[in-house]
Amino acid sequence: MSVLVLPGQASADPAPPPAAGGDADKSLNDVRREIDALYRKAAVATDAYNLAEDQTQDQSGEIVKLAKSIVAGENRINKLKDRLGAQARAQYRTGGVPQSAQLMLSGDPDFFLQGAGRMQQGQTAVKGMLGELTRTQEDLRTYSQDASTEWQKLEANRKRKEKAQTEVKKQIAAAEKLEARLEQKERTRLLELEREEQYRSQTAWLDSGALKNGGKGGAASTAQGKQAVSYATDQIGDPYVWGAEGPDAFDCSGLTQQAWASADRAIPRTSQEQWRLLPKVSVADMQPGDLIIYFSDASHVGMYVGDGAIVHAPRPGRTVTIAGAGSMPILGVVRPG
Repeated sequence: MSVLVLPGQASADPAPPPAAGGDADKSLNDVRREIDALYRKAAVATDAYNLAEDQTQDQSGEIVKLAKSIVAGENRINKLKDRLGAQARAQYRTGGVPQSAQLMLSGDPDFFLQGAGRMQQGQTAVKGMLGELTRTQEDLRTYSQDASTEWQKLEANRKRKEKAQTEVKKQIAAAEKLEARLEQKERTRLLELEREEQYRSQTAWLDSGALKNGGKGGAASTAQGKQAVSYATDQIGDPYVWGAEGPDAFDCSGLTQQAWASADRAIPRTSQEQWRLLPKVSVADMQPGDLIIYFSDASHVGMYVGDGAIVHAPRPGRTVTIAGAGSMPILGVVRPG
């Protein structure tokens, strides 16, 4: 396939970097590394937030199901008690004399035989209702205990979510504060330095022979993979917003999740869970639509589009874009479908 290239972005064959600028560049590189570290911490916290949010939604749904089960169990118990009460009232109307004694005193053999059968059926029915009542009450206790456990998990995840949210905002604010101290020309040069670093990483990756055929062409993709790539590339230019999963803004794993959702394939919400749960493939065998997981903590993800390039949502302050697949340290590759 023909790789999609945006101006200034790394691809399989990136343009050479501009010349370095001496001591000033060394200082700016220190700033760049510090900013990158802050955004990396924000990415890790974003993953923690997204996971807690996902689990919170699951637990909320489980609590709703348990609540419905509890209501159904209570209704069943009430009906069983009503039926048992009707049996007790019927016995009371006969003066409390047991049915067996009434039959023995009747003196009518036919009445005795017919009544004995009905009595046995009635006793079996009452015994069955008592057994069902006991089982339903036990189920109700289990549902209540499960609901209590889910509420505790929900509260724990709510706290994790709040903590992660605070951490995300803290790290992004620190990075933005550093960038705000720079003059416009320094910010421009900072971006150039970032692209130079991406170029060096991408070139080294391609030169290592990581891709078959030198990164040209790429393996054939599945129909689902093509649809996922189409969705992801259609979002180019949309802003990165942490915790966002479309339709007009994305974080890195929100983009990949929604891209595969458009191909009718549900995948985990976070890059760490995508790495943990999806089938792994070798870098040499990856095809368009596969997800490349980055950094040792699996804190970033991009979608391979072929020809040594990815589409991804980089970080706050940036937009969904095309970049070199080897421009960041690769942890591994997973294939959703």
